[in-house]
Amino acid sequence: MSPAVPDLSAIHAFLLCPTPDAWVQAALAEPEMLLVDHANCEKKAAGTALNLMFRYLDDFELLNKMSRLAREELRHFEQVLAIMEKRGIDYPHVSASRYAAGLRQQVRGAEPARLVDTLICGAIIEARSCERFARIAPHLDDELQKFYLSLLKSEARHFRDYLALAEKAAGEDIRARVQALLEVEKGLVVGVDADFRFHSGVPQT
Repeated sequence: MSPAVPDLSAIHAFLLCPTPDAWVQAALAEPEMLLVDHANCEKKAAGTALNLMFRYLDDFELLNKMSRLAREELRHFEQVLAIMEKRGIDYPHVSASRYAAGLRQQVRGAEPARLVDTLICGAIIEARSCERFARIAPHLDDELQKFYLSLLKSEARHFRDYLALAEKAAGEDIRARVQALLEVEKGLVVGVDADFRFHSGVPQT
């Protein structure tokens, strides 16, 4: 029995666009790269959480939530590795998509804006990851479908945690800043990418 699909209405309302059908087709055409880059995404997500823990020592709520998040992302990384090993899929070095870098370019340099933007970007990435897991799961084999659906609850919680921490760090209404970064994210999602990755845009034809 597949895991129950949580209510993702908040995720869909947050993001400005759904994942294009062309990305789903590219993912199904490159199942090995889907897993390889998924592993990379989990590893990078854990790294982001750890970096925040090292940089911001004065916020115990942030430290606790990022510690939990890092552990969960590393557990997901281990689960992806196990599936890859079981299926005989190698783990090569692959270039990153422009998605995360495109968002990071928008992060302001001075504090607390740097922390606020980093946390908002974290919320956006987690929301998109959650949306894509749900988007592609119905098209996958039973093992991958169950695995991807099992990730939805934690990814949705990570989205909420990042957004709540961003609001706390800003100490003011962040809706305009969130909207600005979501506009950038939409451009990255609907834009054309030469190579397929978990967070890539529309495949180049």
